[in-house]
Parts: sequence; C-alpha cells; structure tokens
Amino acid sequence: MSAIKEYKCPACGGTMEFDSTSQKMKCPYCDTEISVEEYEALNESQTSEDKKSGQTEKSTKESTFVTYICESCGGEITADKTTGATTCPFCGNRVVLKGQFEGGLKPDYVIPFKLDKKAAKAAYQKHLEGKAFVPSVFKEENHIDEIKGLYVPFWLFDGDVDADVRYKATKVRMWSDHDYDYTETSYYSVERSGEMTFVSVPVDGSEKMADDLMESIEPFKISESVDFQTAYLSGYLADKYDVSEKESINRAHDRMKKSAEEVLADTVKGYASVVPENTNVNISGGKAQYALYPVWILNTTWKDKKYIFAMNGQTGKMTGDLPIDRGIYLKWLAGLTAVFTVVLCLAGLLIF
Repeated sequence: MSAIKEYKCPACGGTMEFDSTSQKMKCPYCDTEISVEEYEALNESQTSEDKKSGQTEKSTKESTFVTYICESCGGEITADKTTGATTCPFCGNRVVLKGQFEGGLKPDYVIPFKLDKKAAKAAYQKHLEGKAFVPSVFKEENHIDEIKGLYVPFWLFDGDVDADVRYKATKVRMWSDHDYDYTETSYYSVERSGEMTFVSVPVDGSEKMADDLMESIEPFKISESVDFQTAYLSGYLADKYDVSEKESINRAHDRMKKSAEEVLADTVKGYASVVPENTNVNISGGKAQYALYPVWILNTTWKDKKYIFAMNGQTGKMTGDLPIDRGIYLKWLAGLTAVFTVVLCLAGLLIF
C-alpha cells in the first residue's frame, strides 16, 4: 500500500494545492506559486520517505476500507480503496494517496481543473434560472449541502467502425382536381455504408458515478489533457477506477455504434419518413487509455429528497435533475390543451 503524499510549500511549509486559475501549485498561506513540473522535481527527493511514512491497513478480504496516517497531525484517515485524494478530517489537510496512481494504476492523462468552486456555485444558480416548472420555494430556500471538486476516472477508447444500414423510406405527393384530393405514397429501399474512426471515446470508470450523469456534461477537451502527475490532485478529491477496461469496452462500443448510425441517418434526406430495416455495425482495433477528468459535484436536499448536480470542471457545462411543481405543470398542460382545442375548432370552421 502507498504512502500519503502532501505537497509542502518550499517557502513556509504549508500544504500547497493545485490552483485552477493559475494552473500552478499555490500555497493558500503565503501565496507562493510554482509550476507543477518544478514542484514535482523538488519533491522527487522525498518520494522514498513518502513510501516509508506510517500507515496501517485495517482491511480484510471482505473490507473495502484502508486506514492511512496523516503526516501533518498523525490522525488516522479511513478511506475507500478507490479513493486517491481526500481531506484529513482532523487537520483539514488535502492529501493524495499516491500509491493509488502508481504502476499499472497510473493514469495516462489528466485534464486539470479550469474552473473553481465559485464558478460551480454560479453555474448552479444559472441552471435554476428560466426553469418555469421548478417550485419557486426550491429556488429561494434550497441550499447546497456539499460541493466538491472530484477527479473522476475515465477509460478512453479508440475504434474503427464499419457500418451498413438499410432503411425503408417513403415520399408522399398530394394534389387535387375539381372532384377529388389525391395522395400518392412511393416506397424506397435506401442503403448507406461508411467507415469511421473514433478516438478517445470516454466511459466513466467509477461505480459511484452515474454513467448518464457523466455523459451529460461531455464533451471534455482531450486536447487540453496533460501527462498525469499527482500534483494536479492536490486540493481536490480523486478516485481510481473500480470498473475495469474490460468491463467498460461494451459501453464504448455501444456509443460508437449509436454515433455511426446517427451519422449515416443524417445522410438520408428528402423523404417523408425513414425507418431503419437492417443494421450491421462492426467495431475493431483501437486501444484504451486511462485518464482523470475534472468534475464539480453539488448535493442538495429538498423535502427529504437528495438532488445531485454535476459540472464539467473544464468547460462549465452543468446538469442535474430538478423537482417539478405539479400544480404549475398541470395548469400549463391544461392551457396547452385548451389552445390545441381552439385551433382544431378553427380548423373545422375553415373546412366547413
């Protein structure tokens, strides 16, 4: 098992954290800043000492928790086996459990946080704006229970796709003479095929994170990723993957298949209706890489129900479920029905 990694300020000895604004390591006590690369070089000499720092493993084969000793205060930190960065509950120091990201567990890439906690709070408030069906009391009285910056593990898959789809399509022609209205429907068999290459298709590698929640805050800009260094985790929470590459590949292939089908479907134009009849998609090749992506998680509680929101820590895209005021919704639905009825009546008057 690994030691706890703390990033000490070379000026005052305080615990440094990665600052999303400057993209450097920053000391919250004396404001000293230093690049991640420089700081990693300064701490290389301490690596062997970090590995020797005291820690005990209280887990058994059935347990999912491990206990570490905080170097700053000596307190015991009990963490889930997937935890890679956390906070000491006794002294508040943010610590990186370095061994969680070593050897075969080391990510290939990390996308550093670009947006801070203040931006996450602002995005949450903006997310509530313009939501007509959300209870006004929720907007006015709801408070954020918890907000945390978390590096979520992702598998990134490449793949080559060969797709063939046959569609049943129709075209409709209508005309009239003095006596009758005519409708002619023509039926077509339309075929499309193509070869596509997908690069870095992300699949959430954490059981604790809902896949649909993570997919809804995509895309992440993989072009801004950097080679992984543990310094980027300082000041944030982080998890290592607990869903393996092998367990994730089917979801990646499903995403590639769906995207390929959508691309081909977009080329079938000029028809009144289009229905897929036969689909054949083959996926091959490619490789998987392991990366950590930045996510802000916000938890709120309203009427004893928990609501979870997530924000892309790189782009600021926010998502999350909201409660619905059924009274407002039913009034809106009744009004819509009334308008629809009036339109039908007017259409009937015009016909007769």
